[in-house]
This record gives sequence, structure tokens and C-alpha cells, in this order.
Amino acid sequence: MNFALSEEQQMLQASANEFVKRESSLKRIRELREDEAGFSRELWGKMAELGWHGVLFPEEHGGLGEGMVEMIVVLEELGRGLMPEPVISTVLMGGGALLLGGSAEQKSTWLPGVIDGEKFLSFGYMERQSRYNPFDVTTTAKKDGEGWVLDGEKMFVPDAGVSERIIVTARSAGDRRSREGVEMFLVDPKASGVSLTSIPTMDWRKQYVVKLDGVKVDEADRLSGGDSGVALEGTLDRATVGLAAEMLGGMNEAFNMTMEYLKTRQQFGVPIGSFQALKHRAADEYVQTELSRSSIYYAAMTIDENMPDMQRAVSTAKARCNDAFHLIGNESIQMHGGIGVTDEHDIGFYFKRGRVAAVTLGDSEYHRDRYARLKEY
Repeated sequence: MNFALSEEQQMLQASANEFVKRESSLKRIRELREDEAGFSRELWGKMAELGWHGVLFPEEHGGLGEGMVEMIVVLEELGRGLMPEPVISTVLMGGGALLLGGSAEQKSTWLPGVIDGEKFLSFGYMERQSRYNPFDVTTTAKKDGEGWVLDGEKMFVPDAGVSERIIVTARSAGDRRSREGVEMFLVDPKASGVSLTSIPTMDWRKQYVVKLDGVKVDEADRLSGGDSGVALEGTLDRATVGLAAEMLGGMNEAFNMTMEYLKTRQQFGVPIGSFQALKHRAADEYVQTELSRSSIYYAAMTIDENMPDMQRAVSTAKARCNDAFHLIGNESIQMHGGIGVTDEHDIGFYFKRGRVAAVTLGDSEYHRDRYARLKEY
């Protein structure tokens, strides 16, 4: 398997890197902490013009028809700049669920708007008791004439406050954790019975609790384009690899910032980077980033090729990135010293983003356990 990027992929990487450097600074990220949406709609539109929102979607809907490898090339660069624009929530989660599980009509209604940057989607699957298990669903979907009535609650729904629709999972049949009977529905966040409560997060990304109290939806709002269980898992796997790529960009940038600090900060008349103990720690960080990179690219390739070990590769990549970003975040703060934990210094932003990303879409314990179950250990 060739892990080298093609000439086209290298050009995509270079353009994304230049875009982030030109359009987004950490000063902008600081200002967005007080913004209601938490991101720039203007920048989102520019990203759409570059075609990034349509990388994974077929040309028939206005997309580029490329693969997961191209998507992670972009996301890694966005991660370097800690860009909060909702690529994961709208493109990979909301758009991904429609791509894998939506009907032809639902795809034609929503995907062109997602690709053009005009429509925002979100995806709610986590519940208080579920701990990342997408099939541990207590939210109910009961048939009501020609439609459905939804009751329940979803936790940590990203960017729900700006979304035109939230795709939620609900159980129409089966036991609480059974794979059968879990459906996905398009829900209007402004519909009667829907309430959104913002959740404060360490990295200031917008997350919500979404409560559904007797919410009525039409049959046309049920994702009916295939096996809902397969679509649900596929959506989360793609989003997980995308998040891991963003984490790779973040940990690499934190590592580079720290290396630069080690070269310039002096103690006893010499740069502190000349101390052997710090050299060893820096070398360990570098190894962890490269191991993460290999696992992410392999996971993306397994998705593109629909390989048998795809799910194991996805969990390997996320567990690896969780651990690596945790280490690099800690070491970056330690090597910067006290200034590293102040709001005035940029390195703390990467530390905080790493902590939140590590518990999003599955922490290390969950993904190691999932890997073991898939291997039937």
C-alpha cells in the first residue's frame, strides 16, 4: 500500500495550508469564543468555493467524487489552525449520514446546499447512558399515522444551534442496545417539542443537549435509503477518521511551536533545547505524531477501498491520536513552563482542543475495547 500523496493530493494539501495561514489566525480563534455561532460564515463560504465541502460527495449532487484520503488532507491543515468551521458536523456527520443512509430525494434536497456552503446539518447519536455505543438508544420513534413521534434526549450534538436540520437516532423496535430497530430522522430544531441547551466546553466549540418531547416528523424525514445500522456505523467511522486527521494537524502544530520555543528559550546561557532530557522527550513526541499519521492514512485508505479491517483501522487511528495528542499537549505545556497555561499564550489552545477531541467520537478505552470485540478477543 502506497502512503505517498499523489501530485494532486499534494497540491490540495498545499492550497489548504496556504488558506489556513492566510485566512485564520489564533487571534481570530480568540475572537470567536464570544461569537454565537462559533465560526465564520464568510470563511465557510470561501471553503465551499474551494470545493472542500464536496470532496466526498458524488458529482451528481455537485461534489468532487473524491475519497477519504483527500478529505483528511484538508482536515489536517484545518487542524493546524484550530479552525472551528463545522466540517465534521455538517459534512462528515450530517452530510455523511444522508450520503450513506438517505433516500434519493433527501440527498437531492440537502446535499447540494451542504456542498455549496448554504445549509448546515448536525448529527445527534450520543445519550447520557450510551458512552459512545451508537446502538445504545433510548430515544423512541413511535408510528403516528403516516408519520412518527420522537421522544428522548441527545447529548453533545455539535453545532446544533446553527443547523437547519439535526439528524437524530431513535429506536422504533428492539431492546435498548440491539442493533435492529435504530432509525435516523431529519429533525427541524425549530419544530414544536425541540429544545436546545448549550454545553460549555474547554475548547469553546459549540455543543448542545437536544431534547425531543413529542416531536412529530413525517415519513419523508426518516432516512430510508438502506440499512440504517450500516449507515450509522459508516457515518461515525468517517467522522472519526476526519476528527483524527484534524487532531494530527493540531498536535503537529503544537509540536512545532514547542520545538521553536526550545530553540529560542535560554537557560544557563544556552537554548533549553540543547538539554539531553528535553531532546529525548521531543523525539518521543515526533515518533508519536508519525505513528498517528500512518494509522490515519491507513484508516482512510481502508474506507476508500472498503477493506475488511476498516473498522479496526478506524479505532486504531482514533486511539492512537487520543494518546498522542494527550502526550504532546502535556509536554508542550511542561516545556513552555508557566506561560503555557496562560490565556495569552497560544499553546494552551492546542492543549484544550486535544483534551476535547480525545473524548469526542470515542475515547481511547472505547476504541481499544471496540478493536478487541471486532477481533473477537
